[in-house]
Amino acid sequence: MSSDKIVFVVDDDPDICQSFRWLFESINLQVQTYENAKKFLDSYNNQPGCLIIDVRMPIMSGLELLEHLNSSQNKLPVIVITGYGDISMAIRAMKAGAEDFILKPVNHQILLETTQKCLKKNNNNTVSQANFHERMNSLTKREKLVMDSVVDGKLNKQIAYDLNISISTVEVHRANVMRKMEAKSLAELIKINLIYTGSIDSTE
Repeated sequence: MSSDKIVFVVDDDPDICQSFRWLFESINLQVQTYENAKKFLDSYNNQPGCLIIDVRMPIMSGLELLEHLNSSQNKLPVIVITGYGDISMAIRAMKAGAEDFILKPVNHQILLETTQKCLKKNNNNTVSQANFHERMNSLTKREKLVMDSVVDGKLNKQIAYDLNISISTVEVHRANVMRKMEAKSLAELIKINLIYTGSIDSTE
């Protein structure tokens, strides 16, 4: 991993900023923290790295910052963190180019792994649209229904009621969907679904 890459943290909670600084510095990563999006934009000069943003902040929200960077064609990988997450917000973040969507309280090991993946990201390492169609075609009709429901934000209990099946059956279908779609998280499943539907490009 290149030592000149920087982990940028934008969060209006100083405790979060300090906690993340300690976390990343413990594995010898460079860290810069900002209390709001405006201060980050005023300081940022296209340095390579990874951006970690909170969703709900004063002046400019994390999602507004993400959409601003996306509209300016900036390819800085972004991880969105929030304590108020929901599926609609996750979809908006994925459409704006977020790499992942993590809910507070943040699991530090997951955050480290996700950040390191972003820092190593190779923008040329893309997956073809055909590959996503192949994954989708591997799903059974019932698995597709379960996936659509999961992406819509429905809980297993709701899905079971809608499809007139048991919760345990929903859990089996959901696990099969994650495996066949090669998704390690809900955020990744949402991103794959958006690529399949053409809402975002597979190079993002």
